Amino acid sequence: MASIYIHIPYCKQKCSYCNFYFRTSQKDKKNLIDSILKEIDLRKSYLKNKSLNSLYFGGGTPSILKEEDLIKIFNKIKEYFEVKDETEVSFECNPDDLSKEKLKILKKLGVNRLSVGIQSFKDRDLQFMNRSHNSIQAKNCIKDAQDIGFDNISIDLIFSLPNQSLNDWKKNLEKAFSLEIQHISAYSLTIEEKTKLKHLIDTNQINELEDIESSKHFEILISECEKRGFIQYEISNFGKNNYFSKHNSSYWLGKEYLGIGPSAHSFDGDSRQWNISNNTKYIKQINKSVLPFEKECLSNPQKYNDYIMTSLRTIWGINLNLIKTKFGMDTFIHLKKEMIKWLESEDIYLEKEKIYLTTKGKFISDYICSDLFILES
Repeated sequence: MASIYIHIPYCKQKCSYCNFYFRTSQKDKKNLIDSILKEIDLRKSYLKNKSLNSLYFGGGTPSILKEEDLIKIFNKIKEYFEVKDETEVSFECNPDDLSKEKLKILKKLGVNRLSVGIQSFKDRDLQFMNRSHNSIQAKNCIKDAQDIGFDNISIDLIFSLPNQSLNDWKKNLEKAFSLEIQHISAYSLTIEEKTKLKHLIDTNQINELEDIESSKHFEILISECEKRGFIQYEISNFGKNNYFSKHNSSYWLGKEYLGIGPSAHSFDGDSRQWNISNNTKYIKQINKSVLPFEKECLSNPQKYNDYIMTSLRTIWGINLNLIKTKFGMDTFIHLKKEMIKWLESEDIYLEKEKIYLTTKGKFISDYICSDLFILES
């Protein structure tokens, strides 16, 4: 089964703390929706499997779309692909966009999973991140969604904020658990270039959290989630049993997926494609029935590196037998040689011909993966 990702690169306001595709004007929204519908027509044959495991609306903020826009997109998808009762239909949204009316519309359309950008339940953190919602909205939108019948809710949280104490972070998690959600995606704050946050740090107006302190935040995350029955099925993702994200899991398991919209990525097993990120250029090209993407055909080492990066981060681990059969004996020998030091340092462990990260190894997963990569000459 395959997955489709619809990317809506709009947001109501610009965030000073990240780099993303924000648009404050809505005048071109109709043109964008029309182009997305046309791209679906143009890309209808990209996926070999027409039965969808997941359909994901992301952004930006897709929740700014009106009901008629969403109906058009859903209907166009269903022209070419099979959306079953068990298909995961996810919708990415922010707390201030989730009115009861919007939630009822999403429920009626068949959305069965919400991914809510909470980020924090503390007003001080939200103000620092320049978010447009407050802590009361963060809590109430979850309760409203549950009242309307949503029983598969994921929230995003950010940790390692400047001046965020361990106790602050623990209280954030406790609030999340008290709302009886099913999934948490938690990420350490990333300092992007050319952002207000980077400027504030460079000019010593605020202090970036030390790596040791950030590691303690991550330790608390793992420990508290485990106590509450959440499974860390990927480095940054924790889900109750049977509530792992089907969409994200398809990425990590190397399944094919189709991305629709500006900057959306696609993967067919042999190549990667990514649409141009500029909305205006995207719309102009699509109107000419030209797909505005770049494409990279993957070499065997690139496929191997991708597999290492995605698999080691998950509970499914690296399958040594698959390495041997899919990538060849030379690659298998390389991996066996390079993994020895990580086994000895107890950052990974080997069980039934599969390699997994230990708890200690999860803190340095990127370093381990890069060390296991094959470098092309």
